Amino acid sequence: MKDTKVQWHPGFVAAMNLELAKNREDLIFVKEYNLNTKPLEIDLLVIKKEKDASIDNEIGRIFRGHNIWEYKSPQDHLNIDTFYKVGAYAGLYKSYGETVDSIKADDVTVSLVRDAKPEELFKYFEEHRYTITSPCNGVYYIEGAVLFPTQIIVTKELERDAHIWLKALSDRVEKQDMEELLKRISGLTEQGDRELADSVLEVSAQVNMQVLEELKGEGNMSDALLEIFMPIVEPLVEARIEPIIEARVEARIEPIIEKRVLKRGLNEGLREGLKEGLKKGIQSTVKVLRDLGHEDVEIRQVIQKQYELSDEEVAKYV
Repeated sequence: MKDTKVQWHPGFVAAMNLELAKNREDLIFVKEYNLNTKPLEIDLLVIKKEKDASIDNEIGRIFRGHNIWEYKSPQDHLNIDTFYKVGAYAGLYKSYGETVDSIKADDVTVSLVRDAKPEELFKYFEEHRYTITSPCNGVYYIEGAVLFPTQIIVTKELERDAHIWLKALSDRVEKQDMEELLKRISGLTEQGDRELADSVLEVSAQVNMQVLEELKGEGNMSDALLEIFMPIVEPLVEARIEPIIEARVEARIEPIIEKRVLKRGLNEGLREGLKEGLKKGIQSTVKVLRDLGHEDVEIRQVIQKQYELSDEEVAKYV
């Protein structure tokens, strides 16, 4: 799936809310904060309510009163021009205070977030004698020619237990990370937290379907995890097979009924797959669709798209 279809930024805002959940009462989160006109937009502004509030999360240790966040999706570049652009945004934000110097320069910080380490940018820092320190895995403080305290967060390097919400925002999530994400979501009790977590999972699921297929293929998901998994995955599966269904039902007399029946058969097979393992799930999907009167050519197309099978693998089932 192309990155342009994935809404990464809402997932990032949700992840940051969950990352800093212990200090949520001390902070104000302002997403897509407009500096002036629409193009001048901060991805996330985090404001400390009280100057002396202590932030528990290590990515928030740098926090002052006003904290500017820039998020880059896995396919976005984080280069020296982006670095200076975000610094300029922070400068504009400081200059837009209600009165002259009402926002102090030493009360502003800048944070940039990306999945992988921007090697060329770090090379530039070294060549131009910036000082780089790393207080913990995945967090880099940049000192030198910067107007404000600045850090770069490399989510791939963050510790899984401490930062699963940000680590999940990757198109190369490891199976252990996805398992931890699902387990962490299952432990949430507050409705607001569950909604934020669902936003993170939805983004991660869109670009990591193969990892989810592996997890469900092992057949050892608990009922609690299945309850989390199914509402997120079913719409994604339906979106992938929608063109196939549309093309097939055009020639049918009752396309609306036919479409509903095909989706029902597919979802029944998917549920069986989650409970019994990938192989049995595919077999169940084939059986259900065949019992509903669908032809083999249609069944082959559906399972190939749904389960991302090769022609040789499809031949084993139909």
